[in-house]
Amino acid sequence: MPQVSFRFYAELNQHLPPERRQKDFLYAVEDPANLGDAIAALDVPLGEIELLLVNGVSVDYSYRPGEGDRISVYPTFDAMDVGSVTKLEPRPHRRQAFVLDVHLGKLAHLLRMLGFDALYRNDFSTQDILAVAARDDRIVLSKSTLLLGSGAITAGYRIRSADPREQLVEVLERFDLWLCTRPFQRCLLCNSLLTAVPREEILDRLPEKVRALSCGFTRCPACDRIYWEGTHAERMKRFIEDLFAEHSLHP
Repeated sequence: MPQVSFRFYAELNQHLPPERRQKDFLYAVEDPANLGDAIAALDVPLGEIELLLVNGVSVDYSYRPGEGDRISVYPTFDAMDVGSVTKLEPRPHRRQAFVLDVHLGKLAHLLRMLGFDALYRNDFSTQDILAVAARDDRIVLSKSTLLLGSGAITAGYRIRSADPREQLVEVLERFDLWLCTRPFQRCLLCNSLLTAVPREEILDRLPEKVRALSCGFTRCPACDRIYWEGTHAERMKRFIEDLFAEHSLHP
């Protein structure tokens, strides 16, 4: 078994035991494992990696480590384009399209509220998530290191917090999305983009106290739910304003 030197950078260290974080460490690679197999064996999700360097040269996961190799592993670069350097497949992060596992329903709701394409179902299986991510080029959001460690996932992020608000901040910061929000553009139930609808067209479906409102109405073309600017919308607006104010930003 060839013995190599690994060094993981930035947030990738969170997947390692404390004694291996922020430093070079020796590791015996099972023969004939490739680099992807070796990293997966260290419990680091491949979906969170964008650049692999072996002795200073960019490689992909198929590279077979040799004795004495020095391997540097970098996470996704949100503020830097490494497309001309990395040998890994291009990441679809800027598409801002996500698929979430069954434990992240509240996060999906909040992402949709901010206008992001967040596909979620409470009966999604692991295979469903893998299939949707591959089909639609979606970023996988999950609390499972095991799921994100799948070689089938090309882009993903492991959610750390148990609090939905903190989870939302994690995603906004991880993918640099603070300035990409478009609140109230999507259906909170099914994720479809909303369309404007004349009040007269839906008057018979509105509660009595809402019929006199002069605000705009929107409808989901998929599930037919109707939205208007009521007290619930005001609470969501305050939530968004407070969230951005905490980070010295404006929605």
